[in-house]
Amino acid sequence: QVQLVESGGGLVQPGGSLRLSCAASGFTIAGYTMSWWRQAPGKERELVAVIGIFGDSTSYADSVKGRFTISRDNGKNMVYLQMNSLKLEDTAVFYCKARSVSRNDYWGQGTQVTVSS
Repeated sequence: QVQLVESGGGLVQPGGSLRLSCAASGFTIAGYTMSWWRQAPGKERELVAVIGIFGDSTSYADSVKGRFTISRDNGKNMVYLQMNSLKLEDTAVFYCKARSVSRNDYWGQGTQVTVSS
């Protein structure tokens, strides 16, 4: 059974940090482009960060550049999102996505990140 499970979300103050994890099971992420998305209340889901199959290429939404870092460990079947200098507007449910070369997508159930003072 293919599954992606996000973890690491929570409540953090502005300026704080969180590290999200995405654990894959039922398939190996080695052949997949992995990404993190987020959806704030009342807003569309948006792409936050992408990492290529080998981990040597990454891209970020302008709103998170310089603050967030995506990484992957194919050996552990894990993807991570290190989030620093968090802002109120980063509050959202964060999702992990795996995309195969044939463009089959798998999504996780999401993890809530709340930035509040």
